[in-house]
Amino acid sequence: MAIVEMIMPKMGESVAEATVLKWLKNVGDKVEADESILEIATDKVDSDIPSPSAGILTKRLFEEGQVVQVGSVIALIDSEAKAGTPSANATPAPQPEKQQAAEQPKVEAKEVKEEKKEPETKTEERKAPDAKPAPPSPPATSAPIPTHSGDRFYSPLIKNISKQENVSVEELDKIQGTGNEGRVTKNDLLNYVSNKAKQPSAPSPKAEEKPSPAPVSTPEPASKPAVSISGEYEIVEMDRMRKLIADHMVMSKRVSPHVTSYVELDVTNMVLWREKNKEAFEKREKEKITYTPIFIEAIAKALKDFPMVNVSVDGTNIIVKKDINIGMATALPSGNLIVPVIKKADTLNLLGLTKAVNNLANKARNNKLSPDDIQGGTFTVTNVGTFGNTMGSPIINQPQVAIMATGAIKKKPAVIETPQGDFIGIRHMMFLSLSYDHRVVDGALGGSFMRRVADYLEQFDIKRTI
Repeated sequence: MAIVEMIMPKMGESVAEATVLKWLKNVGDKVEADESILEIATDKVDSDIPSPSAGILTKRLFEEGQVVQVGSVIALIDSEAKAGTPSANATPAPQPEKQQAAEQPKVEAKEVKEEKKEPETKTEERKAPDAKPAPPSPPATSAPIPTHSGDRFYSPLIKNISKQENVSVEELDKIQGTGNEGRVTKNDLLNYVSNKAKQPSAPSPKAEEKPSPAPVSTPEPASKPAVSISGEYEIVEMDRMRKLIADHMVMSKRVSPHVTSYVELDVTNMVLWREKNKEAFEKREKEKITYTPIFIEAIAKALKDFPMVNVSVDGTNIIVKKDINIGMATALPSGNLIVPVIKKADTLNLLGLTKAVNNLANKARNNKLSPDDIQGGTFTVTNVGTFGNTMGSPIINQPQVAIMATGAIKKKPAVIETPQGDFIGIRHMMFLSLSYDHRVVDGALGGSFMRRVADYLEQFDIKRTI
């Protein structure tokens, strides 16, 4: 018998855990190499996990809905077993009350061996009639910390520390997290425990049974805003992705001091060029050319001119990115947004950018994006003009420091300057909006960068070939 461990793979940078959405195979089922065994969801994208080997699925170590850390063993496969003859070690998926065992699958084999020695321990206890049975350990008597409380996830490490330090789930919910999307980290919890120990009037478990007025210095949790309900109404629960988006947006506004600048520009040459070439391009390339790749081309050029906009922040350090990876906010059929990324956009010509934009947009609409498709972005562009909006003030896509919104293109009367004099003409005008992180991007840098993007678009060569 050859047991192969199925490991939760790394789904991209900053992704440390995933939630099991659905098992596609049951214990005892035959699986082929690279055949999908389960569906998972991260805070970035949903994905299938393939089998690393052909054989029989002998054990599932996590239930649907549980959170799995990257690198954890999630299933065992007997690569030598035949269909219909499951391995002797095959066991059903762990039940919720055995969650702690599922969270530490690598030590399970050791625990089984220790259980076999249990009769010897009991024999030794009988030799000492005065010995009293040891009291049950705290984890067995105290309520386990759930994987998540409300919409907030807690890793197995956080739950184990909480049990050891007698930190309740109510206390966990009040801790201000500094991790990804505001999640509680090990340091956050240890700092809380340390500060709690220093408080002389810390309530004892008995005191909790008879609540007393909280000290004046203890901050009260922020109250929820009043809900306005009148007439007929319907309550719609947020889906999983909308909850993640909401958490990400709140975290971004909390982390980055946002400043938004605007500029109006004349894109008449760009519009006339596209109108002139779009039919021939579609006939030749079998796909459409939109304004998005033109915007991305101008942004990539400007980022090369102003590399300090192509950065991220790590504490008091500024990380300057050498690659220019531009994400484009894309609407999904569900109404939610996702941001696929064009890697090294500055190395692609307009034709390459067009194909990349169309490919990622199609994959997004058909829920075919891979984790790699949405990783590594250094700057984001969102086209609010698609919905007829003139301008917007977008929220920064962390850990980036800037995001640009492109508004609707509209015909307007404008002053045209020529060597022979100024005159009024009908021009195609639009607004660009740039939100940037004022910790590292000052008004001069942000304004200069946005003006450079506008210059590239206004100076578009109407005789250009593609």
